[in-house]
Amino acid sequence: MATFLGIPVQTLYQWRRKGFGPKGTKVGKYVRYEPDGVREWFKSLGES
Repeated sequence: MATFLGIPVQTLYQWRRKGFGPKGTKVGKYVRYEPDGVREWFKSLGES
């Protein structure tokens, strides 16, 4: 997801701690994101 958004992975970790960003699911020690969920979240940013 970081590559898709063009941001550092660390930014994703910070967003997750702050409750910002698309919904992720923890799988073991990793967080996984559904591609469609990421696209919908990204699209919703421009709708404000």
